[in-house]
Amino acid sequence: NPASTTSHVWERQWPIKPDVVFEGGNWARDAYNSAIGGDPDEIRLLTTNNEFTNNYFTITGDTSAATAQVARIAAIIQKTYPELWPETIRALIVHSAEWTPAMLRRWKIEQLSTSTRKSVVENLIRYCGFGVPDITKALHCAENSLNLVIQSSLYPYAKGKKMRDMNLHEIPWPEDILRDLGETPVTLRVTLSYFIEPNPGERGWKKRHNYQSHGLRFDIQTPYETRDQFRSRINNLVREEENLTTQSSSDSSEWLLGDRLRHKGSIHSDIWQGTAIDLASRKHIGVYPVVGWWREHTVHEKWNNLARYALIVSISTPAENVQLYTAIANRIGIQITV
Repeated sequence: NPASTTSHVWERQWPIKPDVVFEGGNWARDAYNSAIGGDPDEIRLLTTNNEFTNNYFTITGDTSAATAQVARIAAIIQKTYPELWPETIRALIVHSAEWTPAMLRRWKIEQLSTSTRKSVVENLIRYCGFGVPDITKALHCAENSLNLVIQSSLYPYAKGKKMRDMNLHEIPWPEDILRDLGETPVTLRVTLSYFIEPNPGERGWKKRHNYQSHGLRFDIQTPYETRDQFRSRINNLVREEENLTTQSSSDSSEWLLGDRLRHKGSIHSDIWQGTAIDLASRKHIGVYPVVGWWREHTVHEKWNNLARYALIVSISTPAENVQLYTAIANRIGIQITV
């Protein structure tokens, strides 16, 4: 809605906000571009009134209305899947979001793809986050589109300002189906969500690692890269980030955001586009820590804190009659209700 707040004017190292946007009513202007009474009731949203003795209903709008509607989606997800963590609910909301045609037109994007300039993509997500959430996508999977939900944790640091854990998740792709699809276009989306603890002794973001208690990153195995080579590359990425010399990964151009843009804040979502046969070779996703004040400020003795995270991985293809969900469900032992 016209009152949405953005991170478009923030310094580039700050997180990308908002995470998502939602309908919050409208404003009206006359032919002279002047506001017509501010916000007429007819174009605002109806809601219940806290002063119900006067009137059962009232109007709402702007970011308050949008926030309430996203909170509703979170409540529905929690009610449907009570075992999910808050990190996971947040990840599902972001992961289900899409940009509307009006949002794309705002930045003169005719067709959003991995070939779209990264600066244009950054303008888009800093203006309206990852788009509008879709409750149906967040709750359900289709046969030619599926979500894998991983809830896990790791110890980011060890005593002595040392890095500690990283997790490698093996994704149960139906390789035979993907290879049979050959050059069929496939979209892979990955979302990593976690919560940080703000630095108790700093104001703002004077240096790169002062604000966040810890940071997490994800990367995915490239074709023809063995598991050991992938693990070694992640170790190199950790060292490069610690020395502020991080280089873009070899497949960064195949992602919508790329590794330099997606690793802002504490929720990271990105989209890869390629062929089914290419995706079949990408079997592992690594989640690893980067420096935060838990490691650097030893006086607080936070080096042994556990960091929880949610990882959402989805693949979709325009191909009809592709039994992706059934194939993976059979592989990992999910019972399919008949």
